[in-house]
Amino acid sequence: MQEITIEAVFDAPAERVWQAWTEPARMTWFGSDPKGQVLYAAADARLGGTYKVIFRNSDETEFVCQGIYKEVYPNRKLAFTWEWENEPGAISFVTISLEPLTDGRTQMTFSHGNLWEGSAHNYLEGWRSSFEKLNKSL
Repeated sequence: MQEITIEAVFDAPAERVWQAWTEPARMTWFGSDPKGQVLYAAADARLGGTYKVIFRNSDETEFVCQGIYKEVYPNRKLAFTWEWENEPGAISFVTISLEPLTDGRTQMTFSHGNLWEGSAHNYLEGWRSSFEKLNKSL
């Protein structure tokens, strides 16, 4: 199993970054395709709550990811399972830690572990592209 870690700084306070991860109306940045779009997002960001995101790439390919929240510390830390609908049973784990910076920006440490080596998804490049979209959405 593999794990990736990405550090990113966003031009927004931790509260806004948190909302982008946990409020369906703000989860429009999901998906690595810069021209892709979120078709549906649901999130119940509490311990044991669930989320689901459906997004479509510019080539019309649709993806569905879903999971369960395992740790929820508002504006600081979020951890949840990650499962693609097209790879049932291949459950990975995402952890996000947010650190407010003195200039109003936010440092995010992101890790995605327990990645299935046979997955068709390029997680490192996919998440980097997604975080560019996230920064623009903030």
